[in-house]
Amino acid sequence: MYRTRVIDSELDELFPLLPAMAIEGPKAIGKTATAARRVARRVRLDDAADRQLVAADPGVVETASSEHPLLIDEWQRYPPVWDLVRRAVDDGEGGGRFLLTGSATPGGAPVHSGAGRIHTLRMRPLSFSERDIEIPTVSISALFQAGASIEGETSTDLGAYVEEIVGSGFPAIRGLSGRARRLALDGYLQRVVEHEVLEQGILGRQPAALRSWMSAYAAATASTASTATIGRAASPGAGDGPARTTVERYRDALAQLWLLDPVPAWMPKNSFARLASTPKHFLADPALAARLLELDEPRLLAGAGTGMLGPQDRTALGALFEALVVLSVQTYAQAAEATVHHVRTKNGDHEVDLLVHRNDGTNIAVEVKLTAAPDDRDVRHLHWLKAQLGAELTEMVLIHTGPYAYRRTDGVAVVPLALLGP
Repeated sequence: MYRTRVIDSELDELFPLLPAMAIEGPKAIGKTATAARRVARRVRLDDAADRQLVAADPGVVETASSEHPLLIDEWQRYPPVWDLVRRAVDDGEGGGRFLLTGSATPGGAPVHSGAGRIHTLRMRPLSFSERDIEIPTVSISALFQAGASIEGETSTDLGAYVEEIVGSGFPAIRGLSGRARRLALDGYLQRVVEHEVLEQGILGRQPAALRSWMSAYAAATASTASTATIGRAASPGAGDGPARTTVERYRDALAQLWLLDPVPAWMPKNSFARLASTPKHFLADPALAARLLELDEPRLLAGAGTGMLGPQDRTALGALFEALVVLSVQTYAQAAEATVHHVRTKNGDHEVDLLVHRNDGTNIAVEVKLTAAPDDRDVRHLHWLKAQLGAELTEMVLIHTGPYAYRRTDGVAVVPLALLGP
């Protein structure tokens, strides 16, 4: 049975109006299932026969879309199809003609930008609300309006959040449990390092080194660790670690596969403080990070695991909970036409985990705390940012693991992750 996704509402709104849209994101997150519900015909470019058909007769693309919407699945397997769609859009009229899905950005292939012709939406692994665990009572979209209602109660506790961290946002994997799920996640990672980077022409054959770098990146989850720090962690005992160019190739390879989802630093035009520009590091799914670090539910709940890289003393569980929050907020923010950033002063004395920003100048500040009973200490950076931005900061939100959503007397909205939605 199809699981409704947040991106469905975006496609319902946009696809009838736009001639071509591309859904981009990691492999196995449900892009094809979502796209297939909106088309009459599908061309699978990961299938040799379909790929040969399009290569032999490019006109099949325009012919197939002339009467019914066409899905071009895994378009990056035959990059020239991007230009075929672009030209078909130029020659025709009307919305809802082409949907493309892609699990990678082609390496080294000249592809027209498609600007103004092919419009892209990012799709991510399942956010928390998409997992059908709880009905959200607090909406990101509503938080952009001052005075939003903050209420609700959930039975989701720390153990349930840990289960969701390791359980994965990949639809086919999260239904598994125990050893089967661990093997499925290991297989996904193995496929990436041994096959995907080669098949896409992204990176040469060096799976062990790439896997080590992924593990180091996972250990840097929710931090702003430098490229050099991550590189040294990936090659302990090797002096300064791999060359910067090598590290950049690893990073770029995973970014092309949509497996990195960093949160950029917020850099307002009129900066009120000296803000750091380094992004915060996140993999596409916290389950991948947990598996790379060999962390399961018992170890996480016991507080064991690897210390996070970077200037802050974060526990593995705290960082992975933040990763689960970020995955969810990124999904909800996109539906609200907003972008997600983090705020950190260069000297590190002030930091706000997330700033959700819209082009109309409204902003939501979000702090993430692994606690069921937040107190005044947990909101001090939110109030600092409020003092800097004034009316431009529409809402201050603290996301936690407790049972209740409510508004504090100082105006901060206190919301369990389970009750937050789009």
